[in-house]
Amino acid sequence: MYVSTLLVVQEALRKIITTLAVKNEEIQSFIYSLKQMLLNVEANSAKVQEDLEAEFQSLFSLLEELKEGMLMKIKQDRASRTYELQNQLAACTRALESSEELLETANQTLQAMDSEDFPQAAKQIKDGVTMAPAFRLSLKAKVSDNMSHLMVDFAQERQMLQALKFLPVPSAPVIDLAESLVADNCVTLVWRMPDEDSKIDHYVLEYRRTNFEGPPRLKEDQPWMVIEGIRQTEYTLTGLKFDMKYMNFRVKACNKAVAGEFSEPVTLETLAFMFRLDASTSHQNLRVDDLSVEWDAMGGKVQDIKAREKDGKGRTASPVNSPARGTPSPKRMPSGRGGRDRFTAESYTVLGDTLIDGGEHYWEVRYEPDSKAFGVGVAYRSLGRFEQLGKTAASWCLHVNNWLQVSFTAKHANKVKVLDAPVPDCLGVHCDFHQGLLSFYNARTKQVLHTFKAKFTQPLLPAFTVSCPPWSGGRRGWYWVPGFEAEPLPPPPTVPQVWCGSFQVTTGLQVPSSVRCLQKRGSATSSSNTSLT
Repeated sequence: MYVSTLLVVQEALRKIITTLAVKNEEIQSFIYSLKQMLLNVEANSAKVQEDLEAEFQSLFSLLEELKEGMLMKIKQDRASRTYELQNQLAACTRALESSEELLETANQTLQAMDSEDFPQAAKQIKDGVTMAPAFRLSLKAKVSDNMSHLMVDFAQERQMLQALKFLPVPSAPVIDLAESLVADNCVTLVWRMPDEDSKIDHYVLEYRRTNFEGPPRLKEDQPWMVIEGIRQTEYTLTGLKFDMKYMNFRVKACNKAVAGEFSEPVTLETLAFMFRLDASTSHQNLRVDDLSVEWDAMGGKVQDIKAREKDGKGRTASPVNSPARGTPSPKRMPSGRGGRDRFTAESYTVLGDTLIDGGEHYWEVRYEPDSKAFGVGVAYRSLGRFEQLGKTAASWCLHVNNWLQVSFTAKHANKVKVLDAPVPDCLGVHCDFHQGLLSFYNARTKQVLHTFKAKFTQPLLPAFTVSCPPWSGGRRGWYWVPGFEAEPLPPPPTVPQVWCGSFQVTTGLQVPSSVRCLQKRGSATSSSNTSLT
């Protein structure tokens, strides 16, 4: 009993010691923090004092420069007026001297009026008076002696200087959700200041991606991205990839000295169609890497070797099951194709991993210039492992053949329509599931290339193919349909051809506004499903 009590007391004492040790560490950490703050106060106060002295010195220098300029103006005006008045004074002095000489001559002539020369002398005096400078001289000063126009009144400026204070911390901006906009993979954010502040120099915008709808969480996997130096109360982020459902935003205002608090963060929805390529469905000669595909003649053998090295089994590893892929979304297709269900033979096909069972979706595909033949479209999940895109009722696609001559065609249910349009380097695909519309666009210009009208009876998957050459055998025939031309079949080459092909898929895109407008106006060149069956 005594030993048990002793152990209890000992354990309690250990807990007290642990608690005291933890508290001591907290106090020591706080003491260190206080000491650091004291050092920071000294350093920061010295800095702001230095900055204040520099600002006043700059102001003094400006006033001194202004004073020198004004004094120079006064001196120049004084010199100009003095010059004009001195010239006028000299002219008047000369005129007065000339006039006095004429007056003396006239008096002398008048006293000798009995002389025979008097008439001639009087005439000369009269002519001299007429030409005298005194009668051509203006007796009005050319300039004024008033210098009041150079007076200054610094009363208003003095009041401004007396009102100088330390810069206030800017208020937190308010984000205007009603004016903000998410469209075309761009976000325009608009905000305002709660009070007018003429001292605002710029704004700082921060944003990050998230999959959580509610208020921004303190801890997020995605970091805040920063945009500085914004001069207006709005900003547009362009070229975004919406690979997550939402984006958080916050803004703060800055003056020359300090930044204010961030605004209340807001969350905007950034819905877009996001998928990856399902490597478990791909033909073994296609090297699949998330969103890119490249033809690989040794693909099947290499994959088998890598799979054996990885787990010692003769099966192909599926990237869909890789931990790096994370938890699939509810619409993301599970790895239902593997082993014998993989596309094979001449169906050089790979599917996306996310089902389309409603709404509107858009993605883009860029094929490399050296790709000889390729196709892009959609397919039901039930597309057979030997079936090629467009050759069954379970798939729709646009197909390009670059082997001997370029052919650009729309395919469905083993029917083909030749398209009278240049082949773009990047294709846009728009699928409106409920309306039964599948449209293809030039992704650069948004020109409509072709529109399928159908009644989709099953969920769809994005589908892609890097086609085999037409002389490699297999099922190549197309049924003739009125109004449609058969796909040209070039003869086998007489020299070996390089078999190559690759493409890149861009996802996380919203349906472009221009595509929506074209669909609403009904300006798309379309053909009915019945005409391709």
